[in-house]
Amino acid sequence: MSVVIVGGNERMVTQYKGICKEFGYKAKVFAKMTTDFKRKIGTPDLVILFTNTVSHKLVNSAVQEALRCNSDVIRCHSSSSCALKKALEYHCSGNCQECEMLNCDLS
Repeated sequence: MSVVIVGGNERMVTQYKGICKEFGYKAKVFAKMTTDFKRKIGTPDLVILFTNTVSHKLVNSAVQEALRCNSDVIRCHSSSSCALKKALEYHCSGNCQECEMLNCDLS
């Protein structure tokens, strides 16, 4: 499964990718607007938007591409590692064999 993270802190990109790998996701992280963003996003299963640290233009572009490729979108105000874990737990639900997690808890 693949995830695209839009926003967040540039210094945390490797941590974001590591957390996603723990959950069995392959991650692309766009901390800021890049050229040809729509082409680079691909067709992910999940798009996570860290709304506090990203421009409106990038959010709108990411949402349009997520709708085009029928991806799930999770908006999260905080860009912390804990917030990313909760978003992945929410999407994962813990029953798939790929992530090998059972009974994910959002509390």
